[in-house]
Amino acid sequence: MSEAVTMGAEETKMVDDGKASTDERIRKEARLKSLFARPELGAISGTILVFVFFIIVASDTGMFSAKGVINWMEVSAQLGIIAIGACLLMIAGEFDLSIGSMIGFAGMVIAIPTTHWGWPIWVSILMAFAFAMLVGYINGLIVIKTGLPSFIVTLAFLYILRGLTIGLSRLLTNRTLVGGVKKTAAGDWLAPVFGGEIGKPIFVWLASMEIIDTLPNGEPAVTGIPMVIVWWLILAFLASWLLLKTRFGNWIFASGGDALAARNVGVPVNRVKILLFMGTAACATIFAACQVIDFGSADSQRGLLKEFEAIIAAVIGGALLTGGYGSVIGACFGALIFGVVQMGIFYTGVNTDWFRVFLGIMLLIAVIFNNYIRKIVTGGR
Repeated sequence: MSEAVTMGAEETKMVDDGKASTDERIRKEARLKSLFARPELGAISGTILVFVFFIIVASDTGMFSAKGVINWMEVSAQLGIIAIGACLLMIAGEFDLSIGSMIGFAGMVIAIPTTHWGWPIWVSILMAFAFAMLVGYINGLIVIKTGLPSFIVTLAFLYILRGLTIGLSRLLTNRTLVGGVKKTAAGDWLAPVFGGEIGKPIFVWLASMEIIDTLPNGEPAVTGIPMVIVWWLILAFLASWLLLKTRFGNWIFASGGDALAARNVGVPVNRVKILLFMGTAACATIFAACQVIDFGSADSQRGLLKEFEAIIAAVIGGALLTGGYGSVIGACFGALIFGVVQMGIFYTGVNTDWFRVFLGIMLLIAVIFNNYIRKIVTGGR
């Protein structure tokens, strides 16, 4: 008894002296290593480098004027919307290669009923979302029920949707480009949600204060923030909150990390993956709706190769091809890199044919970097 008391007194003294205030079994992780484990580190670093480069070579081209900023933000937002959906699905360990074809398909579903059958555009938009969610559900269901790789299943739907878009548009309208949407969208209550602008009074005030450029007629060079950018920011916030702050977000990581172990602890892996397939289809439809309202038309070739750009943006943003790891914020920075480089090439007058060379190099660098980070996180396995 006295021996136990003595030992207890000694342990108390050690704690008081600060010698044993922490459990020696808890391994302290270096701050640098913890920083490197952040999925979005590579994308943020790449974004900084890209901005520094174009500030040096394109500062006098108008790229960083109000109009220039809106231009590359809009390009980034278009890709960012679908990259968010692709990133969440990749973290869950799956791919969706039908995203690009869904953009063209959803655009036609919006345009044809509106311009040829006289439907209100809000009905067409809601119908496009319904079709997209159905296709996403079918994609997920086939993957879950058959055990086939999602790469194969969604590759099949890439061709199915693109073929339906071309075939039905020619059958119903005798053309693959359907215009006249702007006229029918005028006055519709839902159209401005996808094709309008916000913040016009702010930009008018900025122009009056000579903070931003004005046109010869006195109007501001930029009249507002396009809704596609607004959608991108809203989706980025909601998806990040979902992934990092909710139980469903934990389920996404668990489903991609080890689906069998996740099932054993009660995670509804099948339901999570099906919902995420529906989510990628919804993101593609948001992209399509913004594009159709802004351009006033739908084209059967819209969205071509966008599925690969979305995956590249997610990979640059830190998502592993093996699943279980990634960041929505990283994917958004990956999309921002795309937008800045694409418009930067335009402003500097470089041949745009080199843009895809850049995409390939960025993908290769991102995969090598992410593989290195994976080894750090998993202890070299």
